[in-house]
Amino acid sequence: MQSGHVVLGHGIAVGILVAGLAISPGHAGAEELVASRLGALLDQGDYSQTLEDEAVLNTPPVGSNRITPSAEAETDSLTSRIAAATASGDDQWACLAEALYFEARGETTEGIAAVAEVILNRVDSDGFPNTVCTVVNQRSASGRSCQFSYTCDGRPEVINERAAYRKVGQIARAMLDGAPRDLTNGATFYHTSAVSPRWSRVFERTASIGAHRFYRDPIRTASN
Repeated sequence: MQSGHVVLGHGIAVGILVAGLAISPGHAGAEELVASRLGALLDQGDYSQTLEDEAVLNTPPVGSNRITPSAEAETDSLTSRIAAATASGDDQWACLAEALYFEARGETTEGIAAVAEVILNRVDSDGFPNTVCTVVNQRSASGRSCQFSYTCDGRPEVINERAAYRKVGQIARAMLDGAPRDLTNGATFYHTSAVSPRWSRVFERTASIGAHRFYRDPIRTASN
């Protein structure tokens, strides 16, 4: 089919151009002629080819603004980054891997990565120390407690679950190497669902993943 135009409405004439043949309204035998020409075109395969051409033209190109990544695609990207990561690194990697092991090793991949986000968001925030190790080992203002309880619970940090440590080590590596932080919406605090600290009543909750609830400090967020 070379072109076609049909205008339909109550009491409105119909004009059709089929394969170069103009058929005006009221043309004698117009319907039979149109049916005959369309049948010939279908037999030749022209009409199906036109549909294929239209489908190609109407398909958004890869990378165009008409295609937006889904949440599943973002998760797949994180998972692939972690799968390709090596569980090794310097002191900052070791501090992050240790924190993830003792704070979140029982969580899903997303749950562990979410805790890593909090630690790295703190590193990037003006309200916290600027290295992973100092963030993880930071004590409270009074000095009587720790930001991460496992660091001052009186028990030695012994890693017995090698497979779990390898997993958190890969996640730590991927996050330090720039994996996207899209899970907690900029959170710098979290707690488990088993407790309800006073600060959680005034902080902004940003996400709930597994056994953890994630928050931003509205005062620090406004000042950063």
